Amino acid sequence: MSKPNVVSAIVNPVGSMRVLSSREVNILQDNTKAGLHRLFRQCALAVLSNEMEGDSAEELLQTYTDFDIRIVQEHRGLKLELINAPASAFVDKKLIRGVRENLFSVLRDILYVSSLITSDKRFEHASSSDITHLVFEVLRNANAFITKQMPNIVVCWGGHSIGRDEYEYTKLVGYQLGLRRMNICTGCGPGAMKGPMKGAYIGHAKQRISNGRFIGLTEPGIIAAESPNPIVNELVILPDIEKRLEAFVRLGHGIIVFPGGPGTCEEILYLIGILLHPENKDIPMTMILTGPAGSEAYFEQIDKFIGNTLGREAQEKYQIIVNDPAKVATIMSRGLEKVTRFRRKQGDAYYFNWLLKIDDEFQHPFEPTHENMANLELHKSLPTHQLAANLRRVMSGIVAGNIKEDGVNLIRKHGPYKLSGEPELMKQMDNLLQSFVEQYRMKLPGSHYEPCYEIIDA
Repeated sequence: MSKPNVVSAIVNPVGSMRVLSSREVNILQDNTKAGLHRLFRQCALAVLSNEMEGDSAEELLQTYTDFDIRIVQEHRGLKLELINAPASAFVDKKLIRGVRENLFSVLRDILYVSSLITSDKRFEHASSSDITHLVFEVLRNANAFITKQMPNIVVCWGGHSIGRDEYEYTKLVGYQLGLRRMNICTGCGPGAMKGPMKGAYIGHAKQRISNGRFIGLTEPGIIAAESPNPIVNELVILPDIEKRLEAFVRLGHGIIVFPGGPGTCEEILYLIGILLHPENKDIPMTMILTGPAGSEAYFEQIDKFIGNTLGREAQEKYQIIVNDPAKVATIMSRGLEKVTRFRRKQGDAYYFNWLLKIDDEFQHPFEPTHENMANLELHKSLPTHQLAANLRRVMSGIVAGNIKEDGVNLIRKHGPYKLSGEPELMKQMDNLLQSFVEQYRMKLPGSHYEPCYEIIDA
Protein backbone atom coordinates (compact mmCIF):
# COMPACT_ATOMS: atom_id res chain seq x y z
CA MET A 1 0.00 0.00 0.00
CA SER A 2 1.38 3.41 -0.97
CA LYS A 3 1.82 5.99 1.74
CA PRO A 4 -0.88 8.69 1.81
CA ASN A 5 -0.01 12.32 1.16
CA VAL A 6 0.25 14.13 4.47
CA VAL A 7 0.85 17.66 5.75
CA SER A 8 2.02 18.94 9.12
CA ALA A 9 0.90 22.39 10.23
CA ILE A 10 0.08 24.74 13.09
CA VAL A 11 -3.59 25.78 13.10
CA ASN A 12 -5.10 28.90 14.65
CA PRO A 13 -8.52 28.61 16.32
CA VAL A 14 -11.88 29.76 15.02
CA GLY A 15 -15.10 30.19 16.98
CA SER A 16 -15.29 30.47 20.76
CA MET A 17 -12.72 27.79 21.66
CA ARG A 18 -9.62 30.01 21.87
CA VAL A 19 -8.20 29.32 25.33
CA LEU A 20 -7.79 26.21 27.46
CA SER A 21 -6.85 25.71 31.09
CA SER A 22 -3.75 23.73 32.00
CA ARG A 23 -6.01 20.93 33.27
CA GLU A 24 -7.88 20.75 29.96
CA VAL A 25 -4.63 20.60 28.00
CA ASN A 26 -3.38 17.77 30.21
CA ILE A 27 -6.60 15.77 29.72
CA LEU A 28 -6.51 16.22 25.93
CA GLN A 29 -2.88 15.10 25.77
CA ASP A 30 -3.29 12.22 28.22
CA ASN A 31 -2.84 8.88 26.39
CA THR A 32 -4.08 6.79 29.31
CA LYS A 33 -7.60 5.39 29.56
CA ALA A 34 -8.63 8.33 31.77
CA GLY A 35 -7.44 10.88 29.22
CA LEU A 36 -9.07 12.18 26.06
CA HIS A 37 -6.19 12.11 23.59
CA ARG A 38 -7.20 8.88 21.83
CA LEU A 39 -10.77 10.11 21.35
CA PHE A 40 -9.61 13.59 20.32
CA ARG A 41 -7.16 12.14 17.78
CA GLN A 42 -9.75 9.80 16.25
CA CYS A 43 -12.44 12.49 15.89
CA ALA A 44 -9.94 15.04 14.57
CA LEU A 45 -8.69 12.58 11.93
CA ALA A 46 -12.30 11.95 10.83
CA VAL A 47 -12.85 15.67 10.29
CA LEU A 48 -9.57 16.05 8.40
CA SER A 49 -10.41 13.13 6.08
CA ASN A 50 -13.84 14.37 4.99
CA GLU A 51 -12.96 14.16 1.30
CA MET A 52 -12.32 10.42 1.59
CA GLU A 53 -15.12 7.85 1.19
CA GLY A 54 -15.13 4.83 3.45
CA ASP A 55 -17.04 3.31 6.33
CA SER A 56 -14.33 1.73 8.46
CA ALA A 57 -12.88 3.62 11.41
CA GLU A 58 -10.22 0.93 11.73
CA GLU A 59 -9.04 1.34 8.12
CA LEU A 60 -8.87 5.11 8.47
CA LEU A 61 -6.74 4.87 11.61
CA GLN A 62 -4.48 2.27 9.95
CA THR A 63 -4.04 4.47 6.88
CA TYR A 64 -2.85 7.40 9.01
CA THR A 65 -0.98 5.60 11.79
CA ASP A 66 1.53 8.48 12.04
CA PHE A 67 -1.15 11.15 12.46
CA ASP A 68 -1.17 13.03 15.74
CA ILE A 69 -2.63 16.23 17.14
CA ARG A 70 -1.18 18.31 19.94
CA ILE A 71 -2.11 21.40 21.89
CA VAL A 72 0.18 24.41 21.63
CA GLN A 73 -0.34 26.83 24.52
CA GLU A 74 0.80 30.43 23.98
CA HIS A 75 0.27 33.59 25.98
CA ARG A 76 -2.12 34.75 23.23
CA GLY A 77 -4.18 31.54 23.38
CA LEU A 78 -4.14 28.02 22.01
CA LYS A 79 -3.16 26.52 18.66
CA LEU A 80 -3.31 23.00 17.33
CA GLU A 81 -0.32 21.21 15.89
CA LEU A 82 -1.29 18.71 13.20
CA ILE A 83 1.30 16.03 12.47
CA ASN A 84 1.02 13.97 9.25
CA ALA A 85 -2.59 15.03 8.60
CA PRO A 86 -4.42 14.09 5.35
CA ALA A 87 -3.23 16.43 2.61
CA SER A 88 -6.76 16.63 1.15
CA ALA A 89 -7.72 18.87 4.10
CA PHE A 90 -5.33 21.57 2.87
CA VAL A 91 -5.12 23.99 -0.04
CA ASP A 92 -1.67 25.44 -0.69
CA LYS A 93 -0.63 24.05 2.71
CA LYS A 94 -3.41 25.97 4.47
CA LEU A 95 -6.21 24.11 6.24
CA ILE A 96 -9.59 24.57 4.52
CA ARG A 97 -11.76 26.97 6.50
CA GLY A 98 -14.71 24.61 6.94
CA VAL A 99 -12.42 21.79 8.09
CA ARG A 100 -10.78 24.13 10.58
CA GLU A 101 -14.17 25.15 12.01
CA ASN A 102 -15.23 21.53 12.42
CA LEU A 103 -11.88 20.64 13.99
CA PHE A 104 -12.42 23.17 16.75
CA SER A 105 -16.02 21.98 17.14
CA VAL A 106 -14.56 18.56 17.97
CA LEU A 107 -12.33 20.15 20.59
CA ARG A 108 -15.26 22.14 22.04
CA ASP A 109 -17.67 19.22 22.36
CA ILE A 110 -15.22 16.60 23.64
CA LEU A 111 -14.08 18.90 26.43
CA TYR A 112 -17.56 20.14 27.31
CA VAL A 113 -19.15 16.69 27.50
CA SER A 114 -16.23 15.33 29.49
CA SER A 115 -16.51 18.22 31.93
CA LEU A 116 -20.29 17.82 32.25
CA ILE A 117 -20.29 14.09 32.87
CA THR A 118 -17.32 14.03 35.25
CA SER A 119 -18.14 17.13 37.31
CA ASP A 120 -21.95 17.10 37.45
CA LYS A 121 -23.26 14.61 40.02
CA ARG A 122 -26.62 14.39 38.23
CA PHE A 123 -25.13 12.22 35.54
CA GLU A 124 -23.86 9.49 37.90
CA HIS A 125 -27.43 8.14 38.07
CA ALA A 126 -29.10 10.25 35.42
CA SER A 127 -32.87 10.52 35.31
CA SER A 128 -34.79 11.05 32.09
CA SER A 129 -34.95 14.81 32.65
CA ASP A 130 -31.23 14.94 33.47
CA ILE A 131 -30.39 13.27 30.15
CA THR A 132 -32.63 15.68 28.25
CA HIS A 133 -30.90 18.60 29.98
CA LEU A 134 -27.50 17.17 29.04
CA VAL A 135 -28.58 17.07 25.38
CA PHE A 136 -29.90 20.63 25.72
CA GLU A 137 -26.67 21.88 27.30
CA VAL A 138 -24.44 20.29 24.65
CA LEU A 139 -26.54 21.87 21.87
CA ARG A 140 -26.63 25.24 23.64
CA ASN A 141 -22.87 25.21 24.19
CA ALA A 142 -22.51 24.58 20.44
CA ASN A 143 -24.71 27.62 19.68
CA ALA A 144 -27.24 25.38 17.94
CA PHE A 145 -30.23 27.42 19.15
CA ILE A 146 -31.51 30.47 17.28
CA THR A 147 -34.26 31.65 19.58
CA LYS A 148 -36.33 33.84 17.26
CA GLN A 149 -36.20 31.67 14.16
CA MET A 150 -39.42 30.00 13.06
CA PRO A 151 -39.39 26.16 12.96
CA ASN A 152 -37.55 25.25 9.74
CA ILE A 153 -35.03 22.50 10.58
CA VAL A 154 -35.67 19.30 8.64
CA VAL A 155 -33.82 16.22 9.83
CA CYS A 156 -32.81 13.91 6.98
CA TRP A 157 -31.93 10.31 7.79
CA GLY A 158 -30.69 7.65 5.39
CA GLY A 159 -27.84 5.34 4.56
CA HIS A 160 -24.21 6.22 3.94
CA SER A 161 -24.11 3.25 1.56
CA ILE A 162 -26.62 4.09 -1.17
CA GLY A 163 -26.70 3.82 -4.96
CA ARG A 164 -26.14 6.73 -7.33
CA ASP A 165 -29.84 7.05 -8.22
CA GLU A 166 -30.78 7.26 -4.55
CA TYR A 167 -28.05 9.80 -3.87
CA GLU A 168 -29.17 12.02 -6.74
CA TYR A 169 -32.74 11.82 -5.43
CA THR A 170 -31.68 13.03 -1.98
CA LYS A 171 -30.17 16.09 -3.68
CA LEU A 172 -33.44 16.78 -5.52
CA VAL A 173 -35.40 16.61 -2.27
CA GLY A 174 -32.85 18.84 -0.55
CA TYR A 175 -33.12 21.32 -3.40
CA GLN A 176 -36.90 21.55 -2.99
CA LEU A 177 -36.49 22.02 0.76
CA GLY A 178 -33.88 24.73 0.20
CA LEU A 179 -36.17 26.61 -2.20
CA ARG A 180 -38.71 26.66 0.64
CA ARG A 181 -36.11 28.16 2.98
CA MET A 182 -35.71 25.07 5.15
CA ASN A 183 -32.46 24.22 6.90
CA ILE A 184 -31.02 20.70 6.94
CA CYS A 185 -29.83 18.53 9.81
CA THR A 186 -28.31 15.09 9.16
CA GLY A 187 -25.91 12.58 10.69
CA CYS A 188 -23.22 14.60 8.83
CA GLY A 189 -21.71 11.71 6.83
CA PRO A 190 -21.79 10.75 3.12
CA GLY A 191 -24.66 9.36 1.02
CA ALA A 192 -28.13 10.34 2.21
CA MET A 193 -26.57 12.61 4.83
CA LYS A 194 -24.65 14.64 2.26
CA GLY A 195 -27.12 14.74 -0.66
CA PRO A 196 -29.92 16.77 1.01
CA MET A 197 -27.41 19.34 2.20
CA LYS A 198 -25.90 19.66 -1.27
CA GLY A 199 -29.31 20.13 -2.87
CA ALA A 200 -30.52 22.59 -0.23
CA TYR A 201 -27.34 24.62 -0.66
CA ILE A 202 -28.31 25.27 -4.30
CA GLY A 203 -31.89 26.03 -3.28
CA HIS A 204 -30.64 28.56 -0.74
CA ALA A 205 -28.37 30.15 -3.34
CA LYS A 206 -31.32 30.66 -5.69
CA GLN A 207 -33.28 32.28 -2.86
CA ARG A 208 -30.22 34.38 -1.95
CA ILE A 209 -30.05 32.87 1.52
CA SER A 210 -26.53 33.44 2.83
CA ASN A 211 -26.93 32.06 6.35
CA GLY A 212 -28.27 28.59 5.60
CA ARG A 213 -27.74 26.01 8.30
CA PHE A 214 -26.33 22.56 7.56
CA ILE A 215 -26.18 20.88 10.93
CA GLY A 216 -24.33 17.60 11.45
CA LEU A 217 -25.00 15.60 14.61
CA THR A 218 -22.64 12.71 15.29
CA GLU A 219 -21.08 10.74 18.13
CA PRO A 220 -17.53 9.50 18.82
CA GLY A 221 -18.25 5.85 18.03
CA ILE A 222 -19.32 6.58 14.47
CA ILE A 223 -17.62 9.80 13.34
CA ALA A 224 -14.53 8.06 11.93
CA ALA A 225 -16.72 5.70 9.87
CA GLU A 226 -18.99 8.52 8.71
CA SER A 227 -16.71 11.54 8.52
CA PRO A 228 -18.43 14.96 8.34
CA ASN A 229 -19.17 15.85 4.74
CA PRO A 230 -17.85 19.17 3.36
CA ILE A 231 -21.28 20.89 3.42
CA VAL A 232 -21.66 20.71 7.22
CA ASN A 233 -21.24 24.18 8.71
CA GLU A 234 -22.41 23.34 12.24
CA LEU A 235 -20.92 20.17 13.69
CA VAL A 236 -22.01 18.85 17.10
CA ILE A 237 -20.66 15.70 18.74
CA LEU A 238 -23.00 14.06 21.27
CA PRO A 239 -21.68 11.51 23.81
CA ASP A 240 -23.47 8.41 22.42
CA ILE A 241 -26.07 7.25 19.91
CA GLU A 242 -29.01 7.66 22.30
CA LYS A 243 -28.23 11.31 23.00
CA ARG A 244 -27.53 11.88 19.32
CA LEU A 245 -30.98 10.52 18.43
CA GLU A 246 -32.62 12.65 21.12
CA ALA A 247 -30.82 15.71 19.78
CA PHE A 248 -32.28 15.01 16.32
CA VAL A 249 -35.89 14.91 17.53
CA ARG A 250 -35.57 17.77 20.03
CA LEU A 251 -33.77 20.13 17.61
CA GLY A 252 -35.55 19.15 14.37
CA HIS A 253 -39.09 20.08 13.36
CA GLY A 254 -39.77 17.35 10.79
CA ILE A 255 -38.12 14.11 9.63
CA ILE A 256 -37.42 12.80 6.13
CA VAL A 257 -36.08 9.24 5.80
CA PHE A 258 -34.28 8.07 2.67
CA PRO A 259 -33.31 4.45 1.93
CA GLY A 260 -30.64 3.05 4.17
CA GLY A 261 -29.54 0.06 6.21
CA PRO A 262 -29.67 -0.93 9.88
CA GLY A 263 -28.67 2.55 11.07
CA THR A 264 -31.58 4.12 9.22
CA CYS A 265 -33.90 1.40 10.49
CA GLU A 266 -32.68 2.18 14.01
CA GLU A 267 -33.62 5.82 13.54
CA ILE A 268 -37.08 4.93 12.20
CA LEU A 269 -37.77 2.57 15.12
CA TYR A 270 -36.52 5.17 17.60
CA LEU A 271 -38.88 7.86 16.35
CA ILE A 272 -41.86 5.51 15.99
CA GLY A 273 -41.30 4.22 19.52
CA ILE A 274 -41.39 7.77 20.85
CA LEU A 275 -44.41 8.83 18.81
CA LEU A 276 -46.33 5.76 20.04
CA HIS A 277 -46.10 7.00 23.63
CA PRO A 278 -49.59 8.15 24.74
CA GLU A 279 -48.24 11.50 25.98
CA ASN A 280 -46.97 12.33 22.48
CA LYS A 281 -50.16 11.61 20.52
CA ASP A 282 -51.00 15.30 20.02
CA ILE A 283 -47.45 16.53 19.30
CA PRO A 284 -47.05 17.22 15.55
CA MET A 285 -44.02 15.60 13.89
CA THR A 286 -44.19 15.01 10.15
CA MET A 287 -42.29 11.88 9.14
CA ILE A 288 -41.87 11.04 5.44
CA LEU A 289 -40.18 7.98 3.98
CA THR A 290 -39.08 8.73 0.44
CA GLY A 291 -36.85 7.53 -2.39
CA PRO A 292 -36.57 7.49 -6.19
CA ALA A 293 -38.44 5.24 -8.61
CA GLY A 294 -37.19 1.73 -7.99
CA SER A 295 -37.13 2.12 -4.20
CA GLU A 296 -40.69 0.82 -3.79
CA ALA A 297 -39.52 -2.65 -2.76
CA TYR A 298 -37.27 -1.20 -0.06
CA PHE A 299 -40.08 0.79 1.53
CA GLU A 300 -42.52 -2.10 1.20
CA GLN A 301 -40.08 -4.26 3.16
CA ILE A 302 -39.70 -1.63 5.90
CA ASP A 303 -43.44 -0.98 6.04
CA LYS A 304 -44.21 -4.71 6.18
CA PHE A 305 -41.71 -5.23 8.99
CA ILE A 306 -43.17 -2.37 11.03
CA GLY A 307 -46.73 -3.54 10.43
CA ASN A 308 -45.97 -7.15 11.37
CA THR A 309 -44.03 -6.23 14.51
CA LEU A 310 -45.47 -2.96 15.83
CA GLY A 311 -48.90 -2.86 14.16
CA ARG A 312 -51.10 -0.51 12.21
CA GLU A 313 -50.81 2.36 14.70
CA ALA A 314 -47.06 2.47 14.11
CA GLN A 315 -47.56 2.57 10.32
CA GLU A 316 -49.82 5.61 10.73
CA LYS A 317 -46.92 7.64 12.13
CA TYR A 318 -45.34 8.09 8.70
CA GLN A 319 -46.20 8.35 5.03
CA ILE A 320 -44.34 6.94 2.05
CA ILE A 321 -43.78 9.09 -1.05
CA VAL A 322 -41.87 7.70 -4.03
CA ASN A 323 -40.17 9.79 -6.72
CA ASP A 324 -41.78 13.15 -5.98
CA PRO A 325 -39.35 15.63 -4.35
CA ALA A 326 -41.70 18.62 -4.69
CA LYS A 327 -44.52 16.76 -2.94
CA VAL A 328 -42.18 15.77 -0.13
CA ALA A 329 -41.14 19.39 0.38
CA THR A 330 -44.71 20.71 0.16
CA ILE A 331 -46.02 18.26 2.77
CA MET A 332 -43.05 19.01 5.02
CA SER A 333 -43.73 22.74 4.70
CA ARG A 334 -47.29 22.17 5.88
CA GLY A 335 -45.97 20.06 8.72
CA LEU A 336 -43.68 22.87 9.86
CA GLU A 337 -46.66 25.23 9.90
CA LYS A 338 -48.45 22.82 12.25
CA VAL A 339 -45.40 22.70 14.50
CA THR A 340 -45.27 26.51 14.60
CA ARG A 341 -48.94 26.80 15.57
CA PHE A 342 -48.65 24.07 18.19
CA ARG A 343 -45.49 25.48 19.81
CA ARG A 344 -47.01 28.96 19.87
CA LYS A 345 -50.23 27.69 21.46
CA GLN A 346 -48.39 25.58 24.06
CA GLY A 347 -45.78 28.24 24.80
CA ASP A 348 -43.04 25.76 23.89
CA ALA A 349 -39.70 26.85 22.46
CA TYR A 350 -39.28 26.88 18.68
CA TYR A 351 -35.66 25.77 19.01
CA PHE A 352 -36.02 22.73 21.34
CA ASN A 353 -38.93 20.30 21.68
CA TRP A 354 -39.32 20.21 25.47
CA LEU A 355 -42.82 18.67 25.41
CA LEU A 356 -41.80 15.44 23.67
CA LYS A 357 -41.90 12.53 26.14
CA ILE A 358 -38.94 10.17 25.79
CA ASP A 359 -38.86 7.13 28.08
CA ASP A 360 -35.75 5.80 29.82
CA GLU A 361 -35.32 2.83 27.48
CA PHE A 362 -34.76 5.27 24.59
CA GLN A 363 -32.29 7.41 26.54
CA HIS A 364 -29.88 5.22 28.47
CA PRO A 365 -26.93 3.93 26.43
CA PHE A 366 -27.21 0.36 25.21
CA GLU A 367 -23.88 -1.44 25.20
CA PRO A 368 -24.00 -4.00 22.37
CA THR A 369 -22.08 -6.81 24.04
CA HIS A 370 -22.83 -10.38 23.00
CA GLU A 371 -24.60 -10.96 26.31
CA ASN A 372 -26.78 -7.86 26.03
CA MET A 373 -27.71 -8.62 22.42
CA ALA A 374 -28.60 -12.23 23.29
CA ASN A 375 -30.74 -11.11 26.24
CA LEU A 376 -32.92 -8.65 24.33
CA GLU A 377 -36.62 -9.48 24.68
CA LEU A 378 -38.07 -9.79 21.20
CA HIS A 379 -41.70 -10.81 21.63
CA LYS A 380 -44.92 -9.25 20.35
CA SER A 381 -46.44 -9.62 23.83
CA LEU A 382 -44.33 -6.65 24.96
CA PRO A 383 -45.92 -3.18 25.02
CA THR A 384 -45.47 -1.70 21.55
CA HIS A 385 -43.14 1.12 22.58
CA GLN A 386 -40.98 -1.35 24.56
CA LEU A 387 -40.74 -3.71 21.58
CA ALA A 388 -39.81 -0.75 19.38
CA ALA A 389 -37.05 0.14 21.87
CA ASN A 390 -35.64 -3.39 21.77
CA LEU A 391 -35.83 -3.61 17.99
CA ARG A 392 -33.97 -0.30 17.90
CA ARG A 393 -31.28 -1.83 20.12
CA VAL A 394 -30.90 -4.77 17.73
CA MET A 395 -30.20 -2.36 14.87
CA SER A 396 -27.86 -0.30 17.05
CA GLY A 397 -25.85 -3.43 17.85
CA ILE A 398 -25.62 -4.39 14.17
CA VAL A 399 -24.36 -0.89 13.31
CA ALA A 400 -21.73 -1.27 16.04
CA GLY A 401 -20.71 -4.69 14.75
CA ASN A 402 -20.50 -3.36 11.19
CA ILE A 403 -18.53 -0.15 11.56
CA LYS A 404 -17.80 0.96 15.15
CA GLU A 405 -14.30 0.15 16.37
CA ASP A 406 -15.36 -1.44 19.68
CA GLY A 407 -18.15 -3.45 18.05
CA VAL A 408 -15.94 -4.68 15.21
CA ASN A 409 -13.35 -5.86 17.75
CA LEU A 410 -16.00 -7.72 19.77
CA ILE A 411 -17.24 -9.54 16.66
CA ARG A 412 -13.68 -10.41 15.69
CA LYS A 413 -13.05 -11.83 19.16
CA HIS A 414 -16.35 -13.62 19.93
CA GLY A 415 -17.99 -14.17 16.55
CA PRO A 416 -21.40 -12.88 15.44
CA TYR A 417 -24.12 -11.72 17.83
CA LYS A 418 -26.77 -14.36 18.54
CA LEU A 419 -30.30 -12.94 18.22
CA SER A 420 -33.34 -14.91 19.37
CA GLY A 421 -36.99 -14.33 20.16
CA GLU A 422 -40.49 -15.12 19.00
CA PRO A 423 -40.07 -17.27 15.85
CA GLU A 424 -42.37 -15.27 13.57
CA LEU A 425 -40.85 -11.97 14.67
CA MET A 426 -37.33 -13.32 14.13
CA LYS A 427 -38.33 -14.49 10.66
CA GLN A 428 -39.49 -10.95 9.83
CA MET A 429 -36.20 -9.55 11.14
CA ASP A 430 -34.17 -12.08 9.17
CA ASN A 431 -36.00 -11.14 5.97
CA LEU A 432 -35.40 -7.43 6.58
CA LEU A 433 -31.71 -7.78 7.40
CA GLN A 434 -31.13 -10.12 4.46
CA SER A 435 -32.69 -7.54 2.14
CA PHE A 436 -30.18 -4.99 3.46
CA VAL A 437 -27.33 -7.37 2.67
CA GLU A 438 -28.59 -8.12 -0.84
CA GLN A 439 -29.00 -4.40 -1.60
CA TYR A 440 -25.48 -3.57 -0.28
CA ARG A 441 -26.91 -1.49 2.55
CA MET A 442 -24.63 -2.93 5.23
CA LYS A 443 -21.36 -1.73 3.67
CA LEU A 444 -20.30 0.51 0.81
CA PRO A 445 -20.81 -1.12 -2.64
CA GLY A 446 -17.87 -3.29 -3.58
CA SER A 447 -17.05 -4.13 0.04
CA HIS A 448 -17.42 -7.75 1.12
CA TYR A 449 -19.92 -8.05 3.96
CA GLU A 450 -19.47 -10.67 6.65
CA PRO A 451 -22.63 -10.68 8.85
CA CYS A 452 -22.02 -9.61 12.44
CA TYR A 453 -25.22 -11.31 13.59
CA GLU A 454 -26.89 -14.70 13.52
CA ILE A 455 -30.66 -15.16 13.76
CA ILE A 456 -31.71 -17.98 16.09
CA ASP A 457 -35.24 -19.48 15.87
CA ALA A 458 -35.79 -17.82 12.48
